[in-house]
Amino acid sequence: MAQLYYKYGTMNSGKTIEILKVAHNYEEQGKGVVIMTSALDTRDGFGVVSSRIGMKRKAMAIAEDTDIFHFIQEMPEKPYCVLIDEAQFLSRHHVYDLAKVVDELNVPVMAFGLKNDFQNELFEGSKYLLLLADKIDEIKTICQFCSKKATMVLRTTNGQPVYEGEQIQIGGNETYIPVCRKHYFRPEIEEIKNERENSKQ
Repeated sequence: MAQLYYKYGTMNSGKTIEILKVAHNYEEQGKGVVIMTSALDTRDGFGVVSSRIGMKRKAMAIAEDTDIFHFIQEMPEKPYCVLIDEAQFLSRHHVYDLAKVVDELNVPVMAFGLKNDFQNELFEGSKYLLLLADKIDEIKTICQFCSKKATMVLRTTNGQPVYEGEQIQIGGNETYIPVCRKHYFRPEIEEIKNERENSKQ
């Protein structure tokens, strides 16, 4: 039986690498997959799934009006799996489409994304994936300031923590830092700046 999987983690937890690894494993066995990502994330181009270590490949971009169920239903060959990157940016109707792909087309769907935003509120996509997913897994990584598990995302601007603003602001390591609860509220920004300066010398 196909299932809807939701795998979440903070920044730098290896979500995109996991997608690319799963896709490679399927395709090595001659099994076709569909890779999709949010149209909002254009850091490496429109419709590109890209990891921080340089691995990337083309993907179908999901816009607000994208009918995911119809797209998968109309494919000449049914895929063995649908893989979704940046799933936190999905809308409610997208997540319900993914559930229909699983339930009506019997195609497994694996969605990867952040759970909470920089203000510790759920993203819309994350909220409905938590509600509808058959299986939920956390992809773990550690806090940038200590050895505890990172559970939150700290947004920074010019090296300073930011706790207010628009929910969606696309960025990478220069904007977001994976942190534990303690360092979300009391980040040791100066220590990080000093370490970076020392490494350049």
